[in-house]
Amino acid sequence: MKMFGVAVMAVAVVATAPAGGLLRASVRSQTTFTGVQPHLASDGDRVYLTFGQDNVISVVGSADGGVTFASPVRITVPGRVSLGMHRGPRIAATDKSVLVAVIAAAKGGGADGDLLLYRSADNGASWASPVVINDVPASAREGLHALTATPAGLVVLSWLDLREKGTRIYTAVSRDHGVTWSADRLAYASPSGSVCECCHPSVAIDAGGSIAVMFRNTLNGNRDLYIARSSDGVSYRPAQKSGTGSWKLDACPMDGGGVVFRQADVVSVWRREDGVYLNTLGTPELRIG
Repeated sequence: MKMFGVAVMAVAVVATAPAGGLLRASVRSQTTFTGVQPHLASDGDRVYLTFGQDNVISVVGSADGGVTFASPVRITVPGRVSLGMHRGPRIAATDKSVLVAVIAAAKGGGADGDLLLYRSADNGASWASPVVINDVPASAREGLHALTATPAGLVVLSWLDLREKGTRIYTAVSRDHGVTWSADRLAYASPSGSVCECCHPSVAIDAGGSIAVMFRNTLNGNRDLYIARSSDGVSYRPAQKSGTGSWKLDACPMDGGGVVFRQADVVSVWRREDGVYLNTLGTPELRIG
């Protein structure tokens, strides 16, 4: 696998004269690590970076908001790790834990694969043995998943699941900083028989603990983004389409976008054809690129 340098930069942003209305960025520091599929998380001034190389997942921490980083702590994952095309480790942090999720397999290549969750209680210095999240063995073999957490310890994982014919969206929830996990929950099954088979899901949690899972659907010949919401992590309301337009496409664009909460609003960004769109759920989308 071809590797590249993951460049981690702490950036200080200062404003120019008000008449200019511009922002200029200056680089405070730069540290380079070798790996693929980087992912970031933060908890206050603590910043965590994870990335992969072969069957090793590395975690790098910063205690000063990303200005400086410690040396990588390496986790050797049993089997073959899914890496590339949005497949790779995901990281999240709570007030008590740092969590890394990765999909790994004995055979690899889509033949098998389980979603593993690693937890650290000492800011990433050491890691407990992994927990297998998916209840049905090998059902996470597509290798695409999402992870998020709140400071108070609510953690949500979402992944593309293949326990039945077709691809579905499943989730699991922890309410104790990743120590214990719920059973798998079906968030969405498309009436077409499958969601988009190789676009990663995204997940967000609001201040009240509500969950939003975004994924690319396959419906009526279109590959559009949909969002399923849950107030308890157990049952999900019918998924709602993000935006009003559609992308008629008989292929996978390999991109699932990103989703966040802005107070009570669910805000997402995603690709359609040659454009990038911003959307607040329930309103028309805005092309931004």
